[in-house]
Amino acid sequence: MNNYFNLYIVGTSHISKQSINEIKKAFDDLNPEILAIELDKGRAYALMSEKQSKLSLYHIKRIGLKGFLFALIGSWVSKKLGKLVGVQPGSEMKTAMLLAKKNKTKIALIDQDIELTLKKFSKHLSWKEKWNLMVDILKGIFLRKKDPLLNFDLSKVPEKKLIKLMMAKVKERYPNIHKVLIEERNYYMARKIKRLMSDNPQKKILAIVGAGHEEDILKILKENEGITYSFTVTQ
Repeated sequence: MNNYFNLYIVGTSHISKQSINEIKKAFDDLNPEILAIELDKGRAYALMSEKQSKLSLYHIKRIGLKGFLFALIGSWVSKKLGKLVGVQPGSEMKTAMLLAKKNKTKIALIDQDIELTLKKFSKHLSWKEKWNLMVDILKGIFLRKKDPLLNFDLSKVPEKKLIKLMMAKVKERYPNIHKVLIEERNYYMARKIKRLMSDNPQKKILAIVGAGHEEDILKILKENEGITYSFTVTQ
């Protein structure tokens, strides 16, 4: 867990039992007054609702075909991996939300709207990235145990060194995807967290974000007071 003034950041894996335990421990140790969580309104509602929303052809018009297919494949992969470790995808986020409600902790949703993110994904995904994505999905299914970047304990959050290697690989093979799914959202979430810190200088804030976002968000907060970001497309 990283801390920065009154901010404490926990980087999680969405199918990790370890992440669930770390979140419970963070609530016990810190008793935070604000929970900043990597969710938007739509995802938070879907996560907490007993009736899980499903992707349909209707969503293609809203987020684009490529964004729709990415979300569909991503959901399928997450569920498959979740079954392997016995953890529902997003369980750690749900645990944090339930603990916040139990402790009457204010909840702040800090992520960019998922539809906007997927629209940008549809717009900026290149042909080369589409090919790489198809190849890597097949490798992940059939050659996972032979790839050191993929062969790790799914029930635990990957080591920081491994996360950096994985993020570097994503940026190399998918520069536009990295900008849309990682960089832009890091700056978006950092701005939201910065505002929470400014508006609540005396309150303890616990931020729950994916492990791939944790270090960069902290770096942005420490280095950029204004926290601005300009998006450019790599061909």
